[in-house]
Amino acid sequence: MPPIFKALATITAWFLFIWGLILCLIDGFVFPIVGKVTMTEAYIATGLGIASLILAVVAMKLRKMLQ
Repeated sequence: MPPIFKALATITAWFLFIWGLILCLIDGFVFPIVGKVTMTEAYIATGLGIASLILAVVAMKLRKMLQ
């Protein structure tokens, strides 16, 4: 398998991890306290953040299998 797949899996895993943290922490917890979003939007952002974190773990497992 070409090494480019390992690099792409690494980039994808990091992107999903950082995106999940941003969605969970900022959109899910900080903005509702400040009053920028409604609670429904905060729940959706937290759910998407958790899904992104789960997909980051899957991408990390896939990267480990490519070694």
